[in-house]
Amino acid sequence: MVRAAALAVLLMAVGTVPAPAEPSGAPLVFAAASLKNALDDAADKYRETTGNAAILNYAGSATLAKQIEQAAPADIFFSASLDWMDYLDDRGLIDRDSRTTLLGNALVLIAPKGSDAAIAIAPDMAFTELLGSDGRLAMANVEAVPAGIYGKATLESLGAWASVADRIVQADNVRAALAFVARGEAPLGVVYATDARAEPAVKVLDTFPADSHPPIRYAVALTAASENPDAATFLEFLKSDAARPAFEAQGFVFVGPGS
Repeated sequence: MVRAAALAVLLMAVGTVPAPAEPSGAPLVFAAASLKNALDDAADKYRETTGNAAILNYAGSATLAKQIEQAAPADIFFSASLDWMDYLDDRGLIDRDSRTTLLGNALVLIAPKGSDAAIAIAPDMAFTELLGSDGRLAMANVEAVPAGIYGKATLESLGAWASVADRIVQADNVRAALAFVARGEAPLGVVYATDARAEPAVKVLDTFPADSHPPIRYAVALTAASENPDAATFLEFLKSDAARPAFEAQGFVFVGPGS
């Protein structure tokens, strides 16, 4: 009863009430927003295979980690950043033995689908010409959200950060940054390759060099506080060959067990 009440309050707070309602005993998964399409598909496959469900709650990895630190009733944390998984690990808030680095991703520069923008990513590239006089570069929060942190790192590596630092519109998570570009509210955006694939209203201008930012890795683990016996079962499914196609279909690189 206490868990159910806490879950209801949490989902109202982050605005992600699952529909349709899932069984109250289903494990609650806190997952990075960029995982939504792939993890939704994986959870559907899990339901088809086992008859069991999982409750999926999406937000930025930083937001989710802080909520877990504040005793949110999560059973599984699926982070787009090893740093935020380390943050919880250092505080004894995940089951360290269950931790797995599972996925990889790439970083891309996007524009609205109808844009005539064209650019090849290179050192000292001229973003400002494509942004125009008042255009903004959409990114996830560059200080806290993994996609934003990776994005800032790659722009610094390419010598472009100084020219665009005051032209950034920052979003709470990478899907929100994607939405800015999809709606035409920003002429350019930096998002994961998987996000761009999931949104038909944007196009990819180019992919940032893999060596211009730290490797993009997604880690998943049980939380230390979880007492849900189905959580471990769902986690093992996510690491299995049965779930792998759901992630690869969205453009993720499977770097977990069996790779």
